[in-house]
Amino acid sequence: MTELTVQAIVDNLPKVTEFIDAQLEALDCAMRPQMQIDVAIDELFANIARYAYGGETGEATVRFDFDPADRMASVTFVDSGVPFDPLKKVDPDVTLSAEQREIGGLGIFLVKKTMDNMTYRYEDGKNVLTIYKHI
Repeated sequence: MTELTVQAIVDNLPKVTEFIDAQLEALDCAMRPQMQIDVAIDELFANIARYAYGGETGEATVRFDFDPADRMASVTFVDSGVPFDPLKKVDPDVTLSAEQREIGGLGIFLVKKTMDNMTYRYEDGKNVLTIYKHI
């Protein structure tokens, strides 16, 4: 497992993406799953940066792990912000037109649909969200 800890600010999103992309590229990850993981990173890290600390700044740790037996990559986001379980968020009704839908939730919905699995736990005062993707 490798990890990177940064200030949870949107300006650090490229640094987080580059960190994960370097791990994926070292494993010869195909472009499609890498792009799906990048979109998930964009959504999840940006949400931490914007909402976890209520307008204040805190840290976020991003961990990368890989299970070679089934070529499963995992990316874990850890922050000490307010507890928030995105898995409990009701999926938007995508059958409605954009004008009829409530604002928000589409990004997390997209992450849920493109990842192979997603887990959340609140442990020791920290949000721990992990996404899993076969590469």
